[in-house]
Amino acid sequence: MRAGSVLLLLALAANSASAAPPDFDRDVLPVLAGRCLECHAGDEAKGKLDLSTQRGASAALKPGKPGDSALWARVAAHEMPPKKPLPEAEKAVLKAWIESGAKWGTVDPIDPFAVTSSARAGRDWWSLQPIRKPNVPLPSSPNPRAQPNPIDVLVGQKLRDSALSLAPPADRRALMRRAYFDLLGLPPAFEEVEAFATDDAPDAYDKLIDKLLASPHYGERWGRYWLDVVRYAETSGYERDQVKPDVWKYRDWVIKAFNDDLPFERFVSEQLAGDELPGANARTVSATGFVRLGTWNDEPNDPKEYQYDRLEDMVGTTTTAFLALTVRCARCHDHKFDPITQKDYYRVGAAFWAGYVQSGPREQLGGPDAMALGFTNVFGWTDRGNTAPPLHLLKKGDPNRPGPVVEPGHLSAVPALDKPLSAPPEGARTTTRRLQLAQWIAHAQNPLAARVWVNRVWQGHFGTGLVRTPDNFGFTGEKPTHPELLDWLAAEFLANGGKTKPLHKLMMTSETYRQSSVHPKQDEYAKRDAANRLWWRAERRRLDAEALRDALLFAGGNLKLDRVGGPSFSPVIPPDALDGLSMKGAAWKPSPPEEQGRRSVYVFAKRGLLPPLLTTFDLPDTTLPNCRRDVTTVPTQALALLNNPFVHEQSAALAKRVDATAEPKEQVAKAWRLALARDPRPAELTAALAHLEKQKKAFAARPDPAFDALASLCHVLLNTNEFVYVD
Repeated sequence: MRAGSVLLLLALAANSASAAPPDFDRDVLPVLAGRCLECHAGDEAKGKLDLSTQRGASAALKPGKPGDSALWARVAAHEMPPKKPLPEAEKAVLKAWIESGAKWGTVDPIDPFAVTSSARAGRDWWSLQPIRKPNVPLPSSPNPRAQPNPIDVLVGQKLRDSALSLAPPADRRALMRRAYFDLLGLPPAFEEVEAFATDDAPDAYDKLIDKLLASPHYGERWGRYWLDVVRYAETSGYERDQVKPDVWKYRDWVIKAFNDDLPFERFVSEQLAGDELPGANARTVSATGFVRLGTWNDEPNDPKEYQYDRLEDMVGTTTTAFLALTVRCARCHDHKFDPITQKDYYRVGAAFWAGYVQSGPREQLGGPDAMALGFTNVFGWTDRGNTAPPLHLLKKGDPNRPGPVVEPGHLSAVPALDKPLSAPPEGARTTTRRLQLAQWIAHAQNPLAARVWVNRVWQGHFGTGLVRTPDNFGFTGEKPTHPELLDWLAAEFLANGGKTKPLHKLMMTSETYRQSSVHPKQDEYAKRDAANRLWWRAERRRLDAEALRDALLFAGGNLKLDRVGGPSFSPVIPPDALDGLSMKGAAWKPSPPEEQGRRSVYVFAKRGLLPPLLTTFDLPDTTLPNCRRDVTTVPTQALALLNNPFVHEQSAALAKRVDATAEPKEQVAKAWRLALARDPRPAELTAALAHLEKQKKAFAARPDPAFDALASLCHVLLNTNEFVYVD
């Protein structure tokens, strides 16, 4: 509600008798729209009272007589709204309006989604407004390197307003480790760190970023983030949890899309409609695996109900991934908090309806359609023809209560792009509805998609997004901490043709990114901004599950970076983790030893049996989109690093790389360099030597006490905070 309205409400509450009559459009409409119309509007209005029209509302009003008005009586008695009575200021508005004659305004019927109220978002909500690139005042300088990064200008403005400042720059060694894990999910080698730390060239850091962005391992790191969002797994879930053949090709498509810096419009279009694009091929059709990645029940109790459940998964995943809106909530009714009608839900759902038949959803790309495309061994999605059966709006979401037929379309919350879909061209093999949906999502006038994407990139580098609810840009989500910066980045992203790699470099070359995780005024600043919403320091971040496993392999010298893409591998799972499974012996068959060193992004993702080491470190559930992983701190994590056989194997492998026959000081130095990419500090060297001597005595009865003592020291290193955290 606007500030002027709030002041008027307060004035009315204080002295309703002497205040000017409230203006309906400005003051009364937001109260009715935000508090009443969720239940009292339309053909199925509760109590048959429709407060969205002047005619309907007149049944509950006696102009000039609040005491005789049923509407006021229920409100005054705190009976309406039923769960949360109106604030006194809003009650005063209604009473004053009725006393002044209950004159209606210019809007009839009231659009409940037009204006944001204190209870719900309207189409004027911040994330639905056009992206406007703010003017960033940059001082002119003949030296481009002296030009401040616009990110720092916009972050700095807010810091100065709060009498805060950035932390000092991070140590070059810490910065290099941060950059490597951010872009590759891998640690740097000691030699690389030292070379960077001693490189005085002014463009050394820029060259480092360019080198990492050009690495094929960049796509493995950033593709994994997207696989979380799209609920990637390779099995169907439910009791049988069958393998979905060739689904790994979608994973490889994602990794290549990031490595190639595929423009955002193409990134969206291939995943939603790779089969409908001109020049469609096996790779673009594999991208449509996006649609089919959800769980699949081949024997649902109610096939008709399940048909709509599957549709909900597709609508929900698409709108969460690209738009950060909870559109799936509108399956049964208009959205309670966002300007999304139930009709909108089915308009979007119609894009996928051509892939269905009355007996149930299509679960395989096969038969005449696949033959017509000329592809085999493809896991993807296509339409059954260029027409689709009618899709009915379901009353209360119940398949047994079909309502009117809904024509395909998009979200009415973006009026600038709200227009009917085009019919498929003559001779088209599909309906082209998915392609039109993709074009709508990636359209430059769609205010959501670019904001959502740059927010995801920011989160990947800074730990949290400018919008800290990356899956919800609606009313119940958080507003951006820096809305001008979010829009500046979104506009820059669009101006660069939807390329993501320039965003990485822009963010990573900012002083905001390169600052230390420790501030000289840490305690003082933490009291004023404990959540670091103003970015006055870098966030210290723990390695996620895959980066931790890869770092363990890297330290042990067992990481096989040359094994890129292809069918997934099954890691070794400890036997006790298989206890309780039916068909225990056949439940999990690990891949050959030569496969076990592959990167964790290539681990076979079986919904019913995810690797325990990875789930202990917050590998997400694969049922729904996950836009930001949980980061928990629980005892099982420490126990896993101490006791898991895989960790012990890598500790022993690291010890072999160190060489147990070398002098103790040399052993300690090499272990530190291989595990932490630095030399030990004096106190660490002293403690490590003492540990080796103590463990040799403890293992004296073993065949090789010197090696076991060294393996013990290596195990300690792989359990340190420095190994599992990035500053």
